[in-house]
Amino acid sequence: MSEQKFSQKEAMIYSQRVAQMSKALWKAVEKDWQQWIKPYDLNINEHHILWIAYHLQGATISDVAKFGVMHVSTAFNFSKKLEERGYLEFFKKEDDRRNTYIAVTEEGEVVLQEMNENYYDSNHGILEGSLPIKSIYGKFPEFLEVMSVIRNIYGEDFMEIFEQGFKRIDSAFDETDGELISVTKREPELQAVDEK
Repeated sequence: MSEQKFSQKEAMIYSQRVAQMSKALWKAVEKDWQQWIKPYDLNINEHHILWIAYHLQGATISDVAKFGVMHVSTAFNFSKKLEERGYLEFFKKEDDRRNTYIAVTEEGEVVLQEMNENYYDSNHGILEGSLPIKSIYGKFPEFLEVMSVIRNIYGEDFMEIFEQGFKRIDSAFDETDGELISVTKREPELQAVDEK
């Protein structure tokens, strides 16, 4: 531990405040997440693994565990269940026979796109709780200090993958008349317009 420049009481109160806020926030996030993915018969770990595999495009089980903040056995076991459902495939690379990689199948991509497009079909307490802040400041909370703490705990590569996933979502979807539309679904429409 670095040279102590704080009191033990201050440290204890800070740690407990973070713990209580994190638990309260997680319960709301967990409820929102479960409601969102329920129609697709997925649990949070399965959805998170699909999400990570999609954004990393050929992740190792260790990568999934690291970026999903889960044990390697959890990542492997839920990945196997997703493989059985046809959403993931396991493979070895020619230049790396030691590691097992996973990739999202076409069927898995379809499910992810449908989930994102149907995001508003469920309630989102976290979103609703954030709207007053957006109303006042014109943007959602950014949590810069929290992001800094996470960066210091998990490292820069964790944060890069974290941001990469959101950039991919931003580029994969457009919004038309208040509805999320996958860019891949819009491409045939755009091509038809261009051909006229």
